[in-house]
Amino acid sequence: MKMLRFRSPSIPSLNQEIQCTVRLLDDSEVSCNIQRETKGQFLLDHVCNHYNLMERDYFGIRYVDPEKQRHWLDPGKPVVKQMKSLQPYTMCFRVKFYPQEPIKIKEELTRYLLYLQIKRDIYHGRLLCPFADAAYLGACIVQAELGDHDPDEHPDDYIADFKLFPKQTLKLERKIMELHRVELRGLSATMAELNLLQRAYMLDTYGVDPHPCKDFTGTTAFLGFTARGFVVFQGNKRIHLLKWADVNKLKFEGKTFYVIGLQREKLVLTFHTSTPAACKHLWKCGVENQAFYKCAKSSQIKTVSSSTIFFKGCRFRYSGRVAKEVIEASSKIQREPPPVRRAGFCQSKSFSSLSHKQLIMNMEPLMPAENRDTAADNGLLALKDSVHLSPLKPSITAAEAVPDDSTGSAHAEAGSAEAGVAAEGSGSRERPGEKEGGASRDVEKGKEEEEEEEEEDSGALTISDMVYSPCASMLPTPVDDGEGGVAALFQSPARMLRELHADPEVQRELRAEREREVAMETARLATCPPQRSSWQQLRACARGAARLVAVAGGLLLLLLPMMLLLLESQLDVAFLHDIRQTPEFQQFHYDYYCPMRRWLLCELDMLLEAIVGD
Repeated sequence: MKMLRFRSPSIPSLNQEIQCTVRLLDDSEVSCNIQRETKGQFLLDHVCNHYNLMERDYFGIRYVDPEKQRHWLDPGKPVVKQMKSLQPYTMCFRVKFYPQEPIKIKEELTRYLLYLQIKRDIYHGRLLCPFADAAYLGACIVQAELGDHDPDEHPDDYIADFKLFPKQTLKLERKIMELHRVELRGLSATMAELNLLQRAYMLDTYGVDPHPCKDFTGTTAFLGFTARGFVVFQGNKRIHLLKWADVNKLKFEGKTFYVIGLQREKLVLTFHTSTPAACKHLWKCGVENQAFYKCAKSSQIKTVSSSTIFFKGCRFRYSGRVAKEVIEASSKIQREPPPVRRAGFCQSKSFSSLSHKQLIMNMEPLMPAENRDTAADNGLLALKDSVHLSPLKPSITAAEAVPDDSTGSAHAEAGSAEAGVAAEGSGSRERPGEKEGGASRDVEKGKEEEEEEEEEDSGALTISDMVYSPCASMLPTPVDDGEGGVAALFQSPARMLRELHADPEVQRELRAEREREVAMETARLATCPPQRSSWQQLRACARGAARLVAVAGGLLLLLLPMMLLLLESQLDVAFLHDIRQTPEFQQFHYDYYCPMRRWLLCELDMLLEAIVGD
């Protein structure tokens, strides 16, 4: 692997170089050597140059500290000062800010990298969605990776060999294969990826990096920041959605995170994290997302402080471009689209590298076992009838739909231009049996829309039949499933102490520790001088105060005459000249200084006459 070296011109080349490894979205790796003063922006530029990526503001580099807390690499600070782990450094290149509308992404390369991130989110359970959406997203991934279904190459259970979801049931695989064979046939890899992005960004969990917290009742909740605003998931519901326009302030104190919003009235949401480091990371993520999605220009971004009267917090300012500036810059890109090197299922390690871990998300809806086959058939029919599931197909034949690497970008632009027309055409088709009872369906649809609007206004919205529970190892503070999962982050200290004291070995260690502490305290008391009484301490304080007053008085008596001499002298200094011109100094000069000088001269003359006369 080629090793690149970055040297800052202000640092001698003899400095020690540090090896860094960055894992990309397809699980390949890029290595380079950096110096101790190399900033994070150099590393981010190196990875983007490796991809030949221009729309790089959506991406960032993430690392994990020794306490298993994840962080985003700050581009403006040296890498060595941020990384507290042992060398060599290992980091990950990930999507940091999810585009609000993927259709506005200019280049196919950027869309492909976003597709890889969405695929990882689906596999790790961060992108929770209903069963129908899960089947459609899985079919898009299969179409993008394998192409059209070929009975000679693909057996009946060809989906079972690939891990797409945390828990991949037989019913989900059947729906994915059905959509792959029929609905998505003829789509190129570019168009399949675009269909996945178009469906994913409409989901409530799109772009959510879940932060596990506890609310004021002690219930586990997952906080996230998206392009729409601040969201809170609990169970299978989105219980809070504060749009960025309604978020007034984000702050934290220790392990407590506060969101202050203003909707119909002032709203203060309080959450508790497992550690202060996790709370600070949550706060910084919120500040960065609010600045990126809310501000119209980067010049409007202000420095945010979490300090209060009783808590010394920290100051932070997002230093990158905002979403509107990124979209404007993307529209001005004028270059030949770079080639996209796609990694197939067999080459990518993103699925097999985590197959040994126990994931805790289940995409299968809860239903009785005897009704599963009929429910699968009914769900498949509903999936076909859904207007939103119609793929975005370009106006080319199936034989022309699979381009080579050199023409893939051209097909992507053509497909994105015709996406809206294709979607409208698919939505306007009418089945023969739909005319009967159309009015009743319209009434039911209107009632459902009203219920959804009322539910969204109230802040609570059901997002899936299953509970939102991402993979524990992928949380901002990773915890192995063997250690209790998310619940282990918030174990009661009293319970942990009881478990520790029940162990005989721990009890022996505690007794030995107490004996060592008693011995150390006895030795310290023997070597320390005897303590003074309260009266002696009061006298010492009084002497110290008297010394302070005496020193201040002496300095005052010394500085005042020196200042008077300088002012009455003939020194032509600017600040002395300005003081002499003030009315206050002139009044002091004529009313006090001149009479005092005449008196001193008279006394001196009398003294000299007395001495001379004698």
